[in-house]
Amino acid sequence: MMMLMQEVYIPADRIKKLNTNKSLEGIEKASKCRLDVEARENMVRVEGDGYSEFVAKNILIAFGRGFDVSTACLLASEDYYFSYIDLGRFISSEKRIEQVKARIIGEHGKAKKYIESVSSAHISVYGDTVGFIGRSECIKEAEVAVETLIEGSTHKLAYSRMEALHRKNNRIIKDASF
Repeated sequence: MMMLMQEVYIPADRIKKLNTNKSLEGIEKASKCRLDVEARENMVRVEGDGYSEFVAKNILIAFGRGFDVSTACLLASEDYYFSYIDLGRFISSEKRIEQVKARIIGEHGKAKKYIESVSSAHISVYGDTVGFIGRSECIKEAEVAVETLIEGSTHKLAYSRMEALHRKNNRIIKDASF
């Protein structure tokens, strides 16, 4: 088996968290890779076979986007995916990005919690990004709600679009089961 090596850059504050609470060990175990943290360079070297490195890289990128280790390690399962929306690609004003992030999170985290509870996707709002971890249909449901909020629409409309997609997805799953 040929060993490869990749490098993953993650934010400095996340590198510090990676070196605590057995986070590194958890990612190594989930990905079956060896990780070497270079804190001064905000980099993690990943060593393993091709697929294991792919898994480790996804876990590290998700961790770098604000997810805790246990949630990021869900990506070791073939049923879970990671995606994110870079708010900076759609919004040029830093003030507006902060407003949109506040709308996604909601008062006392209520909006984010509601989107997570309906969609079953995990959401992280970190830096200028909104990250998602979950099954593909769950991520799509959460993305619909978040994209609606980014467009400036009401929470009510965002929730109703997400709930409609959720009902549709559940009908398809129900119809597909024998």
